[in-house]
Amino acid sequence: MRHFRLFSIFVGFMLLGCVVGLCNLAVAGPTVPQNGYVPDKDTAIRVAEAILLPIYGEKQIASERPFSAQLKDGVWIVTGHLPEGWTGGVAEIKISKGTCQIISVSHGK
Repeated sequence: MRHFRLFSIFVGFMLLGCVVGLCNLAVAGPTVPQNGYVPDKDTAIRVAEAILLPIYGEKQIASERPFSAQLKDGVWIVTGHLPEGWTGGVAEIKISKGTCQIISVSHGK
């Protein structure tokens, strides 16, 4: 009986340790890379194209390459380009450098 009681106390402490450990993980949240999820312009352009392709289609997005990316206040602004002499609008997408959140997606006319 005494061994069972000691074993029960031991198991109880082990379970308590697991619960505390899981709570600490939940509070800490995910580890964000030091330079954010979108650390450079090449990554920003790849993310932008992945978002823009299903919206506007391969033909439209291909016609706006190469894309450019500019970082302003922690937000990547990725825009397409039109060939010289063409008129019309291009795709523009804003992506958070730190979180990779898509802030806005638009296309000029």
